Amino acid sequence: MTLFISSVIPLVVQSTARADDLAWFEAQLKPYQEKPAFVAPGPAFDAKSCMRGKSIMSIPQSSANPFTATIEKAMQGVADKVGFTFTTWENQGQSSQWVQGMNTALNQQVNMVDLLGGADPRVLTPQIKAAQAAGIKVVASHNNGLEQSAALGKYTDSNVAVDYFKAGALLVDGAVVSTKGKLNALVLISSGPLSTDSMVAGIKAELKHCTDCQAKMLDYIGTDWATRITPGVQAALLADPTINYIIVIYDSMVQFVVPAVTITGAQNRVKINAFNGTPFVLGMVQRNQVEMDIGENLDWIAHSIMDSEMRIACGLPTVADAKIPFYLFTKDNAKDAGTPPQLSQGYGDAYLAGFHQLWQLP
Repeated sequence: MTLFISSVIPLVVQSTARADDLAWFEAQLKPYQEKPAFVAPGPAFDAKSCMRGKSIMSIPQSSANPFTATIEKAMQGVADKVGFTFTTWENQGQSSQWVQGMNTALNQQVNMVDLLGGADPRVLTPQIKAAQAAGIKVVASHNNGLEQSAALGKYTDSNVAVDYFKAGALLVDGAVVSTKGKLNALVLISSGPLSTDSMVAGIKAELKHCTDCQAKMLDYIGTDWATRITPGVQAALLADPTINYIIVIYDSMVQFVVPAVTITGAQNRVKINAFNGTPFVLGMVQRNQVEMDIGENLDWIAHSIMDSEMRIACGLPTVADAKIPFYLFTKDNAKDAGTPPQLSQGYGDAYLAGFHQLWQLP
């Protein structure tokens, strides 16, 4: 199995299992084919009482990213339900705009700043220190993998981690099963966010279990998605007509991948999977443009982030794992998300009653 870190730098990884033992890969997928159950991340608390008069400002990685934009909207809904002030700092993914957001949060003396989905705390160290000196808590959310939490702790007061490593592994599992162990993948990543590092590590680790798999990675930063992905994927497909799968680590990138597959006439030989569960991509699953999307219920994510951050704002112990679940969408169950797909549909609603009781809401 050969993996290329970029289009020009190869990395050979030793395999540890037979590629044709598809049962092993199928077993990795199985737990995520069931509707997720609610698991309380911590003890119950009176959220409405302890959050009264408090405020949180969220700075997303980019307001232009449909995934983070949808979570922001859902977080606002949670704040309205519990009863505290929540604001979003609109930006286009520039670190200078994140700095402006941090400065605004400091001037407004909010209680907490949430850095959502890749707004990188590592480039905001002076602003974070200034906020902390003023008594403002800073939390990174949906930003890093579980295994990265300890390292990120020196930058922020806490973080709401996701098992990105497992998400990356599941993308490989799905692609290997789909190609019957003969995977030649194009892997689209977006370097910069810690989540990317975690997912890439999961992808590499899982590819080690396949003796007859290979992959090439193409890297596009968020601000280049709209202009570079389509021509880049098109060129890669033309250069290597044996590519049979495209793995996309963030599904909002898929909107620029599908045109490249269409332009090159590769629809019959190339399948696509992705991670996030953004509604418009679930629509592409329904139309057979995407084979599998590892979904996160975006409303569930918002509730989980808010749960963790409210605990911190209220002076309660932090939780190590927010218990954000994954669910695999394919053509067989994508219709459960609605037609057209809607935010948070298709996962079941166990979390709604779960968080309502957890927060002791009336």
